[in-house]
Amino acid sequence: MPRRVLRIHSDDDVLVALTDLAAGETIAHDGGRLTLVTPVPAKHKVVLHDLAIGDRVVMYGVMVGRATQPISRGAALTTDNVRHDAANIDLSVPVGRAWRAPDIARFARRTFDGYHRADGRVGTRNLWLVLPLVFCENRNVRALQEAFDRELGYGAPELHRLTVREMARRYRAGEHIAPPSPEAGNAIGAAAQRVFPNLDGIRFLTHEGGCGGTRQDTRALCGLLAGYLVHPNVAGATVLSLGCQHAQVDILREEVARREPAFAKPLLTFEQQQLGTEDALMQAAVRETFAGLVEANRVERAPAALSALAVGLKCGGSDGFSGISANPGIGYTSDLLSALGGTTMLAEFPELLGSEQELIERCVKPELAVRFAELMRAYNAQAHSVGSGFEMNPSPGNIRDGLLTDAMKSAGAARKGGTAPVTDVLDYPGRATKPGLNLLCTPGNDVECTTAQAAAGASIILFTTGLGTPTGNPVAPVIKLATHTALARRMPDTVDIDCGAVVSGEATIDEMGERILDLVIETASGRHITAAERLGQWDFIPWKRGVSL
Repeated sequence: MPRRVLRIHSDDDVLVALTDLAAGETIAHDGGRLTLVTPVPAKHKVVLHDLAIGDRVVMYGVMVGRATQPISRGAALTTDNVRHDAANIDLSVPVGRAWRAPDIARFARRTFDGYHRADGRVGTRNLWLVLPLVFCENRNVRALQEAFDRELGYGAPELHRLTVREMARRYRAGEHIAPPSPEAGNAIGAAAQRVFPNLDGIRFLTHEGGCGGTRQDTRALCGLLAGYLVHPNVAGATVLSLGCQHAQVDILREEVARREPAFAKPLLTFEQQQLGTEDALMQAAVRETFAGLVEANRVERAPAALSALAVGLKCGGSDGFSGISANPGIGYTSDLLSALGGTTMLAEFPELLGSEQELIERCVKPELAVRFAELMRAYNAQAHSVGSGFEMNPSPGNIRDGLLTDAMKSAGAARKGGTAPVTDVLDYPGRATKPGLNLLCTPGNDVECTTAQAAAGASIILFTTGLGTPTGNPVAPVIKLATHTALARRMPDTVDIDCGAVVSGEATIDEMGERILDLVIETASGRHITAAERLGQWDFIPWKRGVSL
């Protein structure tokens, strides 16, 4: 029979309901039996023994909250009877915890077909970037997008626009209003044939920064954009500048040089206040960009070792199954990549509250442990200074699906990082340069986080979701992993892999982690186009380094 409950860790005070459970029902678990005194919805938790006011609630083997009222054995945890609490950080403990690496025999000789860059890194896509240094140029970026996408075959099929056109025609003719069949729309909305077969796309970024704000905002934005320019998935870039803004071309070039002193990619910059008319700006940008595309198209894929992969680890729209299936699944993938010499990035610092101690003890050097603890404390203190805090991180959707406290959410989110040693701790908008597991300071916000992970060098992002989200990234393919099968069936156009087999007991976490790495290799080689790529979901939001959870 399918499992109905799961105890994640032997020290846990709670069981996770894998399906809806009714009051009065008696369930078997770990050789014992438990009679429920309240209903327990799927993904929620039922306590294994009576809890008094103030008692700790343990899940994943760590404290995730405290009881705010007496809770009877067999009752469900709710926001009425539990509140957030987490263990304190202890920096006096030894770091460099011993690690038992996973068996990598199946992947030891595997390669992926990538784009080899002059700096030695290998891209999973071959892209050209067009971006503004200031929001004043957003309209011109969008105008370039309309011109290049339509004429070079990178635009998505215009199914919806064509549907509106057909409905308008029928309305003017006095006909019955009904949309054309999807088959007809797909036939007339197919994308044009690409002019440059070796160029995977042109990505057009816009943002609301570059002027106003603080000098820190300017430096952070230029650092973030520089991370995209040196990214291994990027062949070259076109940058539009107005001229008078805080984010100057010279600052951008300084940030590029900090990340890549021998930077040799085409970097085309156009300043509107120097060129004069908008038409002069656009004509120059079109001509020189087209010439750059011709050169970028000369690069072809070639085999590369899996050690060249850099993978971001992200969760969003999390639910009560995230920490059971998809998150530990990509955690095992992360461990495999670490053992293979690759790089992975665990971010979302507001979603690591309560899990800091384990990560501290996994740091390879004491100074990394101190740096991580200081970044966490400073970030949380800044949030508290404006009346918020990490404990306010869970969203209504998270809470509805069983993540009642931030520590509970964090304990499941931290499983994305597997068990490998922490080799580096990066502040925003830093770049990952050391193989192994990196901790990157970002918000939990889906797009602010993925935007920063790509800037840090992630050439692919693994993104788990229990509620469903279309989030993508302009330069790094985002592989979407459903935490349960019902979501994969309900939102098939946004999901790449279903991790529900772990919940049902049909697959182990290790087996799922290997399946995920197989898909990473296929994606990195261009043989799998992710759901977000098919949807044209190019989300990009710079973090202004204010309070964002």
